[in-house]
Amino acid sequence: MCQLLGMNCNVPTDIVFSFTGFATRGGRTDVHHDGWGIAFFEGAGVRHFVDHEAAIASPVAELIKRWPIKSKNVIAHIRKATQGKIALENCHPFVRELWGRYWVFAHNGDLKNFAPELNGAFRPVGCTDSEMAFCYLLQEMRRRFGGTPPSLPDLTAALRELTAEIASHGAFNMMLSDGTALFAHCSTNLHYIVRKYPFAMAKLADEDMTVDFSQVTTPNDRVAVIVTAPLTDNETWTQFAQGEMKVFVEGEPVSL
Repeated sequence: MCQLLGMNCNVPTDIVFSFTGFATRGGRTDVHHDGWGIAFFEGAGVRHFVDHEAAIASPVAELIKRWPIKSKNVIAHIRKATQGKIALENCHPFVRELWGRYWVFAHNGDLKNFAPELNGAFRPVGCTDSEMAFCYLLQEMRRRFGGTPPSLPDLTAALRELTAEIASHGAFNMMLSDGTALFAHCSTNLHYIVRKYPFAMAKLADEDMTVDFSQVTTPNDRVAVIVTAPLTDNETWTQFAQGEMKVFVEGEPVSL
């Protein structure tokens, strides 16, 4: 299956450290070599990079490792194809507009007998179950709330129902964001960590790289990193429960 990486922060932060370890799993330390992608929210805009080449061999991935793009919400994905050919249009994350803002989505899993009727503006371009699920989520969000964005609690409640419905068809580990909050649903494996003051040293599990976060942060910074499998081997990560959806705002999970 694929792997997911997300970051939600209270101040714009770069993801170079986490992405460096994550991208190594795209063909070197793991078998996720069927494409990759990453999306950074910046204000109302999104920087979106995808490549059907393995992350470990992609010049675009090397650019992301070396270019410290700062964002408060980031979603990344490395692909091991289960449905859909290896092609650019099938690379996550996917991006669509709803309520006058961009939404970014990535999925890890395999949905069986999932063929919802898509009768609105949201249609897949590629041929993955993942993009179909994203289009269905947006369609149902628009159907429930019309042209007016709901409150975060109302949206969260709707997404809990919709993710449970989709997950009844198979593994549905997913990340979704509109740039203000990051929603993460777990069917099988997701972990997260919140880094905040006092910051400490972190060492990647997949790459020989260490960062002392106390040297590159302020006492007010707070960063949540969500990933399929822990990226570091000297920090304590919290595992999601199966069927759980968490909402991250300003660098930490919130109760809604």
